[in-house]
Amino acid sequence: MNAAKVKSQKEPDYVVIETGRTSFKDLYTKEDWMAIWMGFFLLIVGMLIFLPNPPVNMNENLTQYNSVLKKEAAKAPFKTIEWYNASSAKRAIRGTDQAFAKTIANFLAAPSDWKNNPLDALVLSQEAADKKSASAKEAFDKAKAGEEAALATATVSQAAAAAALYKDTALNEAADTEIKTWQTAKGKTSKAKSKASIKPFNRFPYLIGLCLIMGAFFGIGKAIMGKSFGKFFIGFIFVFFLAVLAYLAETQALMKHWGFGYPLWAIVFGLLISNTIGTPKWVEPAVATEFFIKTGLVLLGAEILFGKILAIGKPGIFLAWICTPITLILTYWVGQKIIKMPSKTLNITISADMSVCGVSAAIATAAACRAKKEELTLAIGLSMVFTAICMVAQPAFAKLVGMPEILAGAWMGATIDSTGAVAAAGAFYGEKALYVAATIKMIQNILIGVVAFCVAVYWCARVDCKEGTHVSWWEIWYRFPKFVVGFIIASIVFSIVDQTIGKDMSAILIDHGVLRGFTRIAREWFFVLAFTCIGLETNFKEFGPYFKGGKPITLYVFGQGFQLILTLIVAYIMFYIVFPEVTAGI
Repeated sequence: MNAAKVKSQKEPDYVVIETGRTSFKDLYTKEDWMAIWMGFFLLIVGMLIFLPNPPVNMNENLTQYNSVLKKEAAKAPFKTIEWYNASSAKRAIRGTDQAFAKTIANFLAAPSDWKNNPLDALVLSQEAADKKSASAKEAFDKAKAGEEAALATATVSQAAAAAALYKDTALNEAADTEIKTWQTAKGKTSKAKSKASIKPFNRFPYLIGLCLIMGAFFGIGKAIMGKSFGKFFIGFIFVFFLAVLAYLAETQALMKHWGFGYPLWAIVFGLLISNTIGTPKWVEPAVATEFFIKTGLVLLGAEILFGKILAIGKPGIFLAWICTPITLILTYWVGQKIIKMPSKTLNITISADMSVCGVSAAIATAAACRAKKEELTLAIGLSMVFTAICMVAQPAFAKLVGMPEILAGAWMGATIDSTGAVAAAGAFYGEKALYVAATIKMIQNILIGVVAFCVAVYWCARVDCKEGTHVSWWEIWYRFPKFVVGFIIASIVFSIVDQTIGKDMSAILIDHGVLRGFTRIAREWFFVLAFTCIGLETNFKEFGPYFKGGKPITLYVFGQGFQLILTLIVAYIMFYIVFPEVTAGI
């Protein structure tokens, strides 16, 4: 007894938990690491395709247009007609307009828009295309006539301002107004032209080819991890079919108008199957939710370019990086202390989903705290519903109260969860609103990795740590979702490339090349596959305990309401009081 007592006194009063040290084998057998390698592979392929193949005469044209822009900016106190023409011509130089890029885009393209017959989204004959173009030609001719009239008026106003040597303020303002009116009319003409120049298509061969290539791509990854390639590939065909149906539901005219996108439909279609006939056994090997989404999130990292983030300046960074953590922490605290959420993992997953950037943050946070798949599905479902509401309601409210474009864009970018919904809401309100909203959301997306790391640390140290134990950094690393490392590396590498080759070339070869022409389209497919799998592996019966007392909905409503008010106030203070010079330069 004495010896035992002495030994007990010499033992430490805590236990060090050291699990999950990464071995070399983990680098090709663990899903997180495989998602990183597969994401990197696609990014490298994209760069090898686009960077060595710039548009013809790109440098010469850029030099010419930049010279005109510089000359016109120095000539007049407003943007002249010549300035806008040069700017439009410069923006028209895109890597995605080349023949090989169009082939890639056609191969990866989702089903087209349709109204009454879903087959219209997959097949359009020459006769039907001509009919559609003919019906839209009248609208195009009308828009073109309006544009020409607006240009004539703008030309007269600019000439009057030039005759006064640009010293007459009234003439300058009149010219600026008329030129902007012409630009608005030109935008309407561009939209009408796309509808009046419809070409026939047949999506079936492309979709079959895409299914086979994606199935082989992910199947090889599964095989390397020790799974059956054949079983995955067979099941993948069914998953891909449901993903196509989700895209078809999204592109239906009414659904598109109300913002019901493919994430919602993919989950719904999956749930209908899993809760009726049940997910077939032969499909289950291909129900790889996290594999698809993690690979997609690595690709998303390449879209987070530091140059674009810095362009919006300190107000945008402050809005995204201060308001978001405040909202997340407060929502989690309210969920635990006031609403009394029974599940801490559901609480933090909903809080991150709602405050950071929707689905991507929910996936990373759920992985860090080991949330159940039902909790993740519930958080994503709530996000989809509120995203659809906010995408319509926030621009409508902003217009009702006459909110400035920049303020509205900052507000929507920081509060609407889905990146796609942010772009749609911003575009609805105006060009500046779209730019600010998309940039704010990009800044906010950086927090995906930060939040995942902080949640991993907190869960190890405070939630899952038993009394009298000490959790090592190895345990935190074990819990930390490794695919976030790939997300961060992709962001850093592409940001370096973006700064190295210059703003103009980056816009042509990276933004409108590697990203928009390849990896972003692939990422959307990976996401719709993941959401389909979420539905296929979820049963309604498993949701019962989580909806008890309506607490998840109450939590989401509280968090979203608080975020809407806080970000609007902070956005106004940052953009119009503290940093008005940044706002003036946008």
